[in-house]
Amino acid sequence: MSELLDQLNEPQREAASCTEGPVMIIAGAGSGKTRTLTYRIAHLMEKGVDPFHILALTFTNKAADEMKERIIKLVGGEGRNLWMGTFHSVFARVLRAEATKLGYTSSFTIYDTDDSKAAIKQVVKLLNLDPKTYKPNFVLSRISMAKSNLLGPKDYQENPEIYQTDIDSKRPAIGQIYQMYDQRLRNSNAMDFDDLLFNMNVLLRDFPEVLLKYQQRFQYIMVDEYQDTNYAQYLIVKKLAARQQNICVVGDDAQSIYAFRGANIQNIFNFKRDYPNMQLFKLEQNYRSTKNIVNAANSIISRNRDQIQKELWSDNSEGNLIRLIRAVDERDEGTRVADSIMNYHLGEDADYRDFAILYRQNSLSRAIEDALRKMNIPYRIYQGLSFYGRREVKDVLAYMRMVVNPHDDESLVRIINYPARGIGQTTLDKIRVAAADNDVSIWTVLENLENFGLPISSSTVQRLTEFMYMIKRFESQVHDTDAFTLAKQIVYASGIIKALREEDDPESAERIDNIDELLNGVQEFCEGSEEGNQGQEAVGAEQGLRTLDEFLQQVLLYTSEDKDKDKDADKVSLMTIHAAKGLEFPYVYVVGMEEQIFPSFLAMSRPELEEERRLFYVAVTRAEKQVTLSYAQNRFNNGQRTSGEVSRFIEEIDTKFIEMPAARRGFAEAGTLPRAFFNAGKPAQSAPKPKTNQSVSKPRTAVVPNSPAQINSIMPGMKVSHDKFGIGKVLNIEGDGDSRKATVFFEGVGNKQLMLKFAKLSIVED
Repeated sequence: MSELLDQLNEPQREAASCTEGPVMIIAGAGSGKTRTLTYRIAHLMEKGVDPFHILALTFTNKAADEMKERIIKLVGGEGRNLWMGTFHSVFARVLRAEATKLGYTSSFTIYDTDDSKAAIKQVVKLLNLDPKTYKPNFVLSRISMAKSNLLGPKDYQENPEIYQTDIDSKRPAIGQIYQMYDQRLRNSNAMDFDDLLFNMNVLLRDFPEVLLKYQQRFQYIMVDEYQDTNYAQYLIVKKLAARQQNICVVGDDAQSIYAFRGANIQNIFNFKRDYPNMQLFKLEQNYRSTKNIVNAANSIISRNRDQIQKELWSDNSEGNLIRLIRAVDERDEGTRVADSIMNYHLGEDADYRDFAILYRQNSLSRAIEDALRKMNIPYRIYQGLSFYGRREVKDVLAYMRMVVNPHDDESLVRIINYPARGIGQTTLDKIRVAAADNDVSIWTVLENLENFGLPISSSTVQRLTEFMYMIKRFESQVHDTDAFTLAKQIVYASGIIKALREEDDPESAERIDNIDELLNGVQEFCEGSEEGNQGQEAVGAEQGLRTLDEFLQQVLLYTSEDKDKDKDADKVSLMTIHAAKGLEFPYVYVVGMEEQIFPSFLAMSRPELEEERRLFYVAVTRAEKQVTLSYAQNRFNNGQRTSGEVSRFIEEIDTKFIEMPAARRGFAEAGTLPRAFFNAGKPAQSAPKPKTNQSVSKPRTAVVPNSPAQINSIMPGMKVSHDKFGIGKVLNIEGDGDSRKATVFFEGVGNKQLMLKFAKLSIVED
């Protein structure tokens, strides 16, 4: 066996050395999962496998970067040629290489959550729907869940059970919003995060030659955190691995906590069904925590019925018992937690960065923050606003995105009048309506202003033209100018720095510093190696350039912890338990340990309760030295003070491992309730389960303008049909050729002025 693997313990070594055929590695908390996966990849390369044929998929950029750095240390620079990254970043690379097959260009924009919410908000406005009923967060979550289960707009609208769920939630128009939102993305040459998975599935399904190409390329596939995969990710991996069958999945069913965003724990439970000849390895030695913490965690998770059996153990010291804080109310809880932290800080010389306070609900942080401030204990809210989510950074990125893809509507709307250049909201609304009515991007309207005949003053037209020419000037340089040079030109030509300097705002200096930091990031990107460019057939790559479109491909998929300038500061970390997964701290406090809070009042059926218990297991196993659990006897809830009772999870811990009162109360197991697929708040509503043979919407081709013959055949007095507005009557025709436009009256909508080149009108025969 390789000397390289001698650095692993026996179970790790056995797992890392088994390189052929399907393999599942169940890795308990703190058991060296990343180390095992890293050495397995290095071992493959040592055996002569070309890194170009190895695909490693993770859920965070941080995990991918850490693993790649370790591999490079083990095997040298060849490690840079691995296909390693998050599901979204790797599939984005593939989709850029194959974009034209799906009706996109390779410069498509990736919308983040804020972009998607803004687009949905605009769709709701165009459909004259109540924005309070159709809140972007809710609508986006429904669309996201649909895409994760490979349901396109047509599938969604034609599913009676999903439609009934929307009716029950008094939001019957979500399917219509989904349809328009999807079309806006395509008009903008953009995909959201869920589209990267949805479209990857469509690509592999509809283009057999593409599937074969990537099956031959990815001869060894490894998937980290397999328990967190959703239906779309599961299908992609299964298709890619079908030819070679050299698939290795690593995960822990006891840490499956993301069902709310589509993760399906059945993927890991059913791995043996999918691959009957699979080999199973278990990593059960915990290197992180004391024996008491590990044993307490075992006693917690043993209550779950659905699990792959394993028993964590540790060679570390016994350590302290788990401690309890019983508080009178939330203020008392905050004070007691802050006192405890200060005692450890002074008594054991612990740094503030050694402490984490975890909670089930974000709202629980307020009283904790108040107490920490009173005692001058520095803290940070982990995974709050990321560097790339800051206003000024998003403004600069919007300019860059426009330069790479001018049809990106959300970026255009963000920057067209920032800094102020005399283009008012009224003008923008006119252009937006024209774009929506003609089913084209806003940029298309700008390029054809004279044809649309919008009532805009000549001075405003001049300002719009100047803006457009500025973007076009930079667009022409994308493939023959390095990213840093072009980014710097864009920043200063945009006028953002000048505008910030002129603002009477004490935070402006920090905003300018953040823009400088962004430019530093672009410069680092340009000075770095060509790693991570597999599958990107960019023109600049042939010239050895790192181009702006390549930089955006990387940066638009960063997770919130990336570029977090505060992450190494000596501060107490406050975060939700979901955000804590993958992290570790010497001292961990879990607050709000009360029934109806943790477990949540929404999680009373067995599947949901078991996930809540797994979440508690994750919280406890973040700790290295000490776990402290706190609960309040009463706290404010919806403006009223209510009494609480201690969480059942505390009472489930074996008494040997916890300091708590002798009196313990038992709980009967909660009854089971049916869980609705796409649950919209009605727990009794049944809904369909995803099927492996579920039909998936075909990708629409790019919008094709009407032919000259079609344009010229439409005359006043004719009845016409429009996809969005229905049946209408042509009242008037103006212009010639491509500039021909029609005024059409639609019942219930009114008069609409449409460019015939783009309107896709059909003549209705009486």
